[in-house]
Amino acid sequence: MYVNDNESSVATPVKVLKGFKKIDLRPGESKTIDFEITYNELGIWDRSMNYVVEPGEFEIMVGNSSEHIFQKSVVKFE
Repeated sequence: MYVNDNESSVATPVKVLKGFKKIDLRPGESKTIDFEITYNELGIWDRSMNYVVEPGEFEIMVGNSSEHIFQKSVVKFE
């Protein structure tokens, strides 16, 4: 699971790995995987070097690698 802070006040990476689970699937099989993102995991170091969580939109991406994203969602944090 990768997260992108769409509205950060400082430059941040486009995709930051925030969760990882390795599972085995048979051909045609699917499985639901749950991830929990904590408040602190959405934080950044601002220009004054304070660790803050800024309000705004965060893009949540899931895939088998950073280049193979299968699902995206945008969540708003206020």
